[in-house]
Amino acid sequence: MPNYAHLKLVRMPEQFERRLQQGFGRPYARDKGPHAAKLTTDLNNAVAIQQGRRRPEFIDPALILKVKMVGALYEPDWESLGLTVLSSDSDRTLVLFSSVDDMAALRNRFIAYAGPIPQDQKNPPFQNFVTAIDAIDVVGPDDRIGLAFRQAGIVTLDDFDPQADYLVDLELWDLGRRNLKEKALSDIGNYVAAMQGEVYEQYLGPSIALLRLKVKGIVLKTLLSIEVVATIDMPPEPDIVTAPALRLTLPQLPSLNELDENAPVIGIIDSGVNNHPLIEDILVGSIGVPETLGVADDFGHGTRVAGAAVFGDLRYQLESGTLSRGARLCSAKVVNQHGRFEDKRLVPSQMREAITTLHERFGCRIFVISLGDNKRPFSGKRVGAWAATLDELARELNVLIVVSAGNRGPRGGNQIEQAVTEYPNYLLEESNRIFEPAGAINVLTVGALAHSSGMTQEMIDDVNVHAITREREPSPFTRIGPGVGGSVKPDIVDIGGTLVFDAVTMRLRNGEEAPSAGILTLHHRPVEQLFTTGSGTSYSTPLVAFKASQLLGLLPQASANLLRALLVGAATVPPESIAALANLTESATEVVCGHGIVDLTRAAYSDDARVVLYTDDELAIDHFAVYEVPIPDIFQKEKGRRTIQVTLAYDPPVRHTREDYVGVGMSFRLIRGCNADLVFEHYRRRTKADGPFPEIAGRYDCSLKPGPRTREKSTLQTASVDFKTDIEGYGDKYFLVVRCEGGWATSIVQRQRYAVVVELSHESQIRLYQRVQVQVKA
Repeated sequence: MPNYAHLKLVRMPEQFERRLQQGFGRPYARDKGPHAAKLTTDLNNAVAIQQGRRRPEFIDPALILKVKMVGALYEPDWESLGLTVLSSDSDRTLVLFSSVDDMAALRNRFIAYAGPIPQDQKNPPFQNFVTAIDAIDVVGPDDRIGLAFRQAGIVTLDDFDPQADYLVDLELWDLGRRNLKEKALSDIGNYVAAMQGEVYEQYLGPSIALLRLKVKGIVLKTLLSIEVVATIDMPPEPDIVTAPALRLTLPQLPSLNELDENAPVIGIIDSGVNNHPLIEDILVGSIGVPETLGVADDFGHGTRVAGAAVFGDLRYQLESGTLSRGARLCSAKVVNQHGRFEDKRLVPSQMREAITTLHERFGCRIFVISLGDNKRPFSGKRVGAWAATLDELARELNVLIVVSAGNRGPRGGNQIEQAVTEYPNYLLEESNRIFEPAGAINVLTVGALAHSSGMTQEMIDDVNVHAITREREPSPFTRIGPGVGGSVKPDIVDIGGTLVFDAVTMRLRNGEEAPSAGILTLHHRPVEQLFTTGSGTSYSTPLVAFKASQLLGLLPQASANLLRALLVGAATVPPESIAALANLTESATEVVCGHGIVDLTRAAYSDDARVVLYTDDELAIDHFAVYEVPIPDIFQKEKGRRTIQVTLAYDPPVRHTREDYVGVGMSFRLIRGCNADLVFEHYRRRTKADGPFPEIAGRYDCSLKPGPRTREKSTLQTASVDFKTDIEGYGDKYFLVVRCEGGWATSIVQRQRYAVVVELSHESQIRLYQRVQVQVKA
């Protein structure tokens, strides 16, 4: 697909002041007699099915129910009935365990609900609970087929070849009592052995119960019908690139590319950057803040961060047989050989000196700060002085600062196994909020996704080593938002490695200990070793800086706001992350992944069926601007989904001592089916003599999602609208209205910088770009 340069967004010439803006719920309606009878029948059928599936070779008293709810899940009610909640899904489905079949307590609730209403009550007994139950069913064999099998196209029992051999991991439901799990593992193991299968190993921890098996497909079908089995899946895929790369020497490497002397410069604010042979010719300068720190990377962190910033995904490059650098480097050492700040310097002061010096001396416009205050998770109220200083510098210097969200060990001590069993639930814990200074609003805050399961073949062969993630799921250590005032944080995510659980040592192994779990980058002692690995948002953050540097190379005059808007406008949350977080809260995807991972090609170029229009601009406080968005006839009429996405970035003044941290607000609306005069008249400030403002009908306001109340909490806003029907009646141009709204900073600033990116895309491969280009030129 051809790549085209993005187009300019055309601003209409007028400029006006803007018009100022003047329990559990009710029970579900049910016919109580028939509803109670239906649920009783459902329960009887579920019990009968499971009793019929039980085999004499298994002593299996377990009863597993799948219950579809509407509204509240009523987990305490289920537990009071003697049922254990094993899982809950995004569609409000519960999986419950009972060690007995009669389910008398549940049946009695159905009877009481269906019976006469007691004289001292207004409603039937247990009305809320019973009416919230929609259906009762069983967990079927197909439900137990794991994700890896499903991704490989095996989704039903019939998809398994009865005579083929399968290497699988079988996991039990967490039935609570250890003796039940021990017996189930033993019974299943004995059955597999009797059927000429092989039991390689079993693992029984506080909450995990696993078997590694090699069985024929016909045996696997039987195992999938056992009630106590939660899932059966293929073992994780091994990482096959990292280990060989760590052994490479200079003569074995692909040749390095040359960089132009005007290539963008990325500043690493960290522990220093050493003269590694792969970057020494592009390290344009280094400083120590304070000078007594020197510039050498004794700690090792800064050189690793620099490697990711310059090469991007180094593992992918080496696998592809390339070694291409994307930017030059400069460095400010701000932490000592122990990775600590100096006792006698204030961190905000260090940040200001480091960033301003690198900017002035080396023309650096992109900065990476993979550091954070691990004693200061964001409380949800006010950011600290460090974050506020970065926001001020981003505005003052027009520079892009990319900050890591911070890392957290998911579990420790006796609970360490929960890093596996409770993933991804613990990501949403209040204690897992982003670290200072990641709450800064004029910077890009970056979380982490896993690059893979982190498993080698050796680990896969060892049932005591367990993967936590799959590729492109949230890293188990990534920290979450939201930020100030409910703003989106992290803004975006990138690949940052993962963790694996070693049951023998009861430890979580990261990329420093298990190379396959980490991101490949440069070693700070290249004489000993050229490459090393690491896990953390420390590595996802420079990968975003790498992408920003490629955009700056294409658009050397781009503001920091435009870089932010282009990056976020090209970001999407991977389906793997959406699936992993689907069973959690409605906002889980946003607070963990922000706007998603950036597609660099999409950020940098338009193509035939997708065109990006952009502007770098500014507005006087309490004014608005109108931009013309071309809508060619092919976009209006051609069948298929069409999308318009708008992204706005601005860098307002801030004051961290104020509850309203941001001093200027901005917002946007997309209007269709109107002429420009009506749009201007609707939004401009009016006097009494002008009369009331003309209304714009609701159908002319494009329903961008998320809505204004959600997106306007951030200084980096993106929203989109999809069209699936003919929109010819709304004309060949829409109008984007951008408003600048004064807050407490009105008395100290007169104008606000911002950037807007508008993307038009069509799911069919139509020649949209050329049509838009013609209208823009006209």
